[in-house]
Amino acid sequence: MNRSSDATPVSLGPQDDAAGLHVEDEVADFSSVPWEGWVSVFFFVILGLVVLTQFITRYVLNDSASWTEEIARYLLVATVFSGAVIGVARNNHIQVDFVYRYLPKTAARLLATLVDLVRSAFYIAMVYLCYLLIDKLGASRMTVVDLPVSMLYWVCFGGFAAMAMRSLQISVIHWRRGYSVLEQPDSALR
Repeated sequence: MNRSSDATPVSLGPQDDAAGLHVEDEVADFSSVPWEGWVSVFFFVILGLVVLTQFITRYVLNDSASWTEEIARYLLVATVFSGAVIGVARNNHIQVDFVYRYLPKTAARLLATLVDLVRSAFYIAMVYLCYLLIDKLGASRMTVVDLPVSMLYWVCFGGFAAMAMRSLQISVIHWRRGYSVLEQPDSALR
């Protein structure tokens, strides 16, 4: 059965035709989601379950589980770092492209290349600093849960490593095609 032909309009009332409102179901396509997105979804689902557990133990059972607060905080950090990789992979982090409209083409190209290099260098430096931090933490334990706190920083390390790899990949794409999204904002990677 073909789901794309099963889309039926949803009528909200007699005024929807006059307002030009027309709603149809679309088939969800997850083929363009990068693998990092699924990692982020995994952390988010686990975070949701921990927060649900926190809610149930606190407000339904009236006996709050102390571990949920700490684990939820760490899972939120893991969700953010894995989710940031998606922004790098799609090259849609916040950027200022206003200056590029008024620069000569060669100056804009040089500046865009410099931005690619600095961005990649930043992520590589963060990978190194995370590793140093993990090394300094040693066997330190979490406050409430008896797990190594370095687990959290390994997730940060992995997030920065994935951002560095994706940043280098985006830089190569920019160098090969001769322009970046800064120079031509309509050419954003999808």
